[in-house]
Amino acid sequence: VLIIPAPSASACSQSSAMSAGMINTEGVNVDLYIPRKCSATNRLIVSNDKAAVQVNIAHVNPDGVYMGDYTTMAICGFVRKMGESDGFLDRLWTKCYEEHNSAI
Repeated sequence: VLIIPAPSASACSQSSAMSAGMINTEGVNVDLYIPRKCSATNRLIVSNDKAAVQVNIAHVNPDGVYMGDYTTMAICGFVRKMGESDGFLDRLWTKCYEEHNSAI
């Protein structure tokens, strides 16, 4: 088992989903539906894309203990239909890990 320390939340995070939409004066999100984007292709994941998945990848320390943080990645049905979702997730996670290591 290979345990790789996770990147910081600033390198690859779910901030794109959190910053989208209409926010009222109290800072509360008032949109009923905020579409997600595919992490691999940047396509919008529409509400009727039944093959789309969202994966939370846990951040662990070098001992393999969960630190309470995670990185969210969404994959659209188009990528899954091609059979490339595992390759895309591997490349995206490797990119996030390298960005984290270069920042240190």
